Amino acid sequence: MLKFLIFCTLAVAINAEIAEEEDVLVLKKSNFDEALQAHPNILVEFYAPWCGHCKALAPEYAKAAGMLKAESSDIRLAKVDATEETELAQEYGVRGYPTIKFFKGGDKESPKEYSAGRQADDIVNWLKKRTGPAVATLNEVTDAESLIADNEVAVIGFFKDAESAGAQAYEKAAQAIDDIPFAKTSSDAIYSKFEVSKDSVVLFKKFDEGRNTFDGELTKEALQSFVKANQLPLVIEFTEQTAPKIFGGEIKSHILMFLPKAASDFQDKMDQFKKAAEGFKGQILFIFIDSDIDDNQRILEFFGLKKEECPAIRLITLEDEMTKYKPESDAITAESITQFCKLFTEGKLKPHLMSQDIPKDWDKNPVKVLVGKNFEEVAFNPSKNVFVEFYAPWCGHCKQLAPIWEKLGEKYKDSADTIVAKMDSTANEIEAVKVHSFPTLKFFPAGEERKVSADCFNRLYVKDGDGNETWPSLICDLSKTVVRTATGLFVGH
Repeated sequence: MLKFLIFCTLAVAINAEIAEEEDVLVLKKSNFDEALQAHPNILVEFYAPWCGHCKALAPEYAKAAGMLKAESSDIRLAKVDATEETELAQEYGVRGYPTIKFFKGGDKESPKEYSAGRQADDIVNWLKKRTGPAVATLNEVTDAESLIADNEVAVIGFFKDAESAGAQAYEKAAQAIDDIPFAKTSSDAIYSKFEVSKDSVVLFKKFDEGRNTFDGELTKEALQSFVKANQLPLVIEFTEQTAPKIFGGEIKSHILMFLPKAASDFQDKMDQFKKAAEGFKGQILFIFIDSDIDDNQRILEFFGLKKEECPAIRLITLEDEMTKYKPESDAITAESITQFCKLFTEGKLKPHLMSQDIPKDWDKNPVKVLVGKNFEEVAFNPSKNVFVEFYAPWCGHCKQLAPIWEKLGEKYKDSADTIVAKMDSTANEIEAVKVHSFPTLKFFPAGEERKVSADCFNRLYVKDGDGNETWPSLICDLSKTVVRTATGLFVGH
C-alpha cells in the first residue's frame, strides 16, 4: 500500500509538471493558475500559430527565456496558444497577436502590458527593471565591463555621492526607461578605467561612436532625452525586431531611405545618409528600408513607390495626423538630405499627397471612383451628399465590404443629390481626410460648409457560428448620416 501511495504521489507530481518548449513554459487554462503560483514573476505571450509577427518573435522570445534560466532567475517566460485557449484569451482581453502580459507576484487580476522591443535583450532588460532595482550598483571594474559587454546599450551614472540631486534625478530617469539597463558607481577604479574625472552619465553602445557623455543639467527630463537620442544607431534598419523601437520611441519624425542592399553603391549611399543623420539626432529618426525584401513591399506601396523607383527618400511625421514629404531632388547625398531635413524642421515643406490620374470612366458605374485629383470637386460639391469608402486593394475587410458597397451604389445610382464613391487610399491622399485603417467610411453632406463626418464605422467584434469574422447587413440612412455595420479586428491594418 505504501508503495502504491508513493507511486500515485509521483504520478501526480509528474502530471502537474508544466511542459516547456525551448525554455518557454506552455500554458493552458488547466495549468495557468498553477504556473502563476509556481512562478510569481512570469511573462506570458498570447499567440496564434499562423501569425507572422508571432513567428518572428519566437526565436528571440526563446532566447530571452534561456538567458533568464541560465542566470537561475525566478522570472520565467511562457506562451499560450490563444486560438486554442480562447477562454484565457478572452479573460485577458487579447485582441491582436502577439499580446504579451507580465504577471508580477502571482497577481492574475492586473497584469502589465509588455511595452519594450522584440529582441531578447529588450525582453530581459524590461523584466529585470520590473522585478529588481531600476539602477544596479557597480563596485568592481569587471562588473562594469560585463554590463557593457552583455548589452547592446547600457548607461552608467558616475556619482561620488549617491544621495546628490544629480544621482536622484538619474534614478528617476532610469525608472522611466524600461528597455535599457542602468547602473551607478562611486568606485575610483571604475572612474579611472573609463576616464571619467567628475560626476557624469555615460551611455555605452556597440555601434556608431561607442559612447556618449551627458553634457547638461542633471534632470530626469534631460537625462531621458539624452538616452532616447543616443540609444538607437544613427541609421536604423527597419525589421520585425526594430519596429517596436522605431514606432514606440519619442521621435515621431522619420526619414526613410528605400534602397536594395544588393545595390553596388549601397555602402556609399548609406555613408551619405549616415553623415546627414549626425546633424538631426533627437529630432529626426533616420531609417533604412531594404526595398528588395518582400515583407517591405507594403511600406513602399504606402509611400506610392515601386521597387524600380528605388533608391528614394521620403519623410513622414507620426503625430496625431500622419503627413508625408518628398524631396524635390532624387539625389542621395549628405548635402541634399541635410537641406531637405532642414526645410522640414523649419516648417517650410509642403506635404506630398499622392494621386492617380482620373479614370476616363470614373463616374460610369454606380460606385464612383475618386482619386486625389478629382476628390475635392466631387466630395465637396455643395449640391451633393457624398458617401466615400477609403480602401486598400489588399485589405480582407475591404474585400468583404465590396459587394455590400456595390449594392449601396445601386440603391442610390439614380439619386439627384446622393453619390456613393470609393477611393484607393494606398495610391491617393487628400488633406481633408487622414486614413489610419481600412476600410474607413466618411460622409460629406451637401452644403457650402465643407463638412466631413466622423468615421461612420462602429467597429464591433462579430463572429458567425463557425467562429469566422463576419459582416452583417449594412443599413444606411444617408439622410441622417447613420451607418450600422460591424467588422472584425483590424489586426495589422
